[in-house]
Amino acid sequence: MTTFADLGLSEDILRAIQDVGYTTPTPVQEQAIPIVLMMRDLLAVAQTGTGKTAGFVLPMLEILGAGRARARMPRSLILEPTRELAAQVAENFEIYGKYHKLSMARLTGGEMMDEQIRLLDRGVDVLIATPGRMLDLFERGKILLSDIKIFVIDEADRMLDMGFIPDIERIAKALPPMKQTLFFSATMPPEIRKLADKFLSNPKTVTVSPPSSTNVNVIQKFIEVPQNNDWLKRETLRHLLKSDAVKNAFIFCNRKRDVADLHKSLVKHGFNAGALHGDMEQSERTATLDKFRKGEISLLVCSDVAARGLDIDAVSHVFNFDVPFNAEDYVHRIGRTGRAGLSGTAYTLTTPDDAKQISAIEHLIKKTIDREKVEGLGEPMPDQGRRKPDHRDRRPNSDKRGGDKRGRDRNRDSNRQPRHQEPRQEAPRSETPLPETAQALRPVAAQPQNEKQAAAFDDDLPAFLRRPPASIK
Repeated sequence: MTTFADLGLSEDILRAIQDVGYTTPTPVQEQAIPIVLMMRDLLAVAQTGTGKTAGFVLPMLEILGAGRARARMPRSLILEPTRELAAQVAENFEIYGKYHKLSMARLTGGEMMDEQIRLLDRGVDVLIATPGRMLDLFERGKILLSDIKIFVIDEADRMLDMGFIPDIERIAKALPPMKQTLFFSATMPPEIRKLADKFLSNPKTVTVSPPSSTNVNVIQKFIEVPQNNDWLKRETLRHLLKSDAVKNAFIFCNRKRDVADLHKSLVKHGFNAGALHGDMEQSERTATLDKFRKGEISLLVCSDVAARGLDIDAVSHVFNFDVPFNAEDYVHRIGRTGRAGLSGTAYTLTTPDDAKQISAIEHLIKKTIDREKVEGLGEPMPDQGRRKPDHRDRRPNSDKRGGDKRGRDRNRDSNRQPRHQEPRQEAPRSETPLPETAQALRPVAAQPQNEKQAAAFDDDLPAFLRRPPASIK
């Protein structure tokens, strides 16, 4: 049996591994670590939960142990699709590199940029970043990439799904040509294969399991719901949570709004649940994950932001409240359970509307999943549990700030009755004599041209202000 000592790692790294309690490498670690130590490019395809993070962290610690970084010139770069994955990789470097003096920085959104710049100014050996924040600081001139020795693209298929490939290509162009590139992915669709061919030079390939296969330790079941009704699905989910021996579980929804709604429903019914989705502040997301790891909450309702790479031990169940739109996301979701050789269970709630996605999933994993039904749930009230359309669907012609304002004004004007305008009438002249001073200012009616009286003035005016009589030429 192969041990970590057989892989060519130093005593300091072996001691850190022993402190964690690991003795035997996983298949992907056994194959990948020697290749990375040989300074060869690597293309690794392995399921989530197989230890592929340590497959590049351990040999990187060995390679970077000699030498030091200069200010703003990191020696290695690891790109991750999400902040959670970046934090997890950073945690691995802290655990396995505690007997080394390597410096590390993590560049992700949602955190203070000034502190990240200060770390870069001191010089870092290992730079872990998400593509967006990485490009932002690079374009500001805060990072120089000319000294990168090792370039790691982790969760490449997730990068493709999230639209990060153009950013990665821009980053790769700024790197020196003489570098080692490590490419890790849980699945290998044709697009990822083309990307690997573009970035890698004569790589070694490690495939631990067939691409897009599921963990054999996970029991998979489709729970059929008779109609696409959220009330019925929530009732079914609560029945499964109560009837099955659920220690802790991830519950996945397709939309962030549904994450919030389902979380409120579970809490209302007495379940110890938390929520996690991409619109939450980074501090709140981190605190929620810590509570789930510590067992302070047992159910975590989340979007696919949590489906990739989060290493939480002994998760007993995964529930797909919604069938994922992408069949490959199904593989990553259920990969949250059955990790490190443990067994797990994955339930997916399906409706007749999900037939196309179900067929795509079974075609991808090349396996027919057992179907079950939950009886005795009752019937929903009319309109109960019917999923509300998005606000943009309710007003197809509305703008972002609350609808077609001009249209509303037009409707309002069309319903308004025309106002009848009475002819203006002169107020009757008062017969009360005006004061003497007011009479001097009171205009008089126009006089005929042969009238000798000055028009509009009284006789009391000085002679030089009087208009000459009309008869004078």
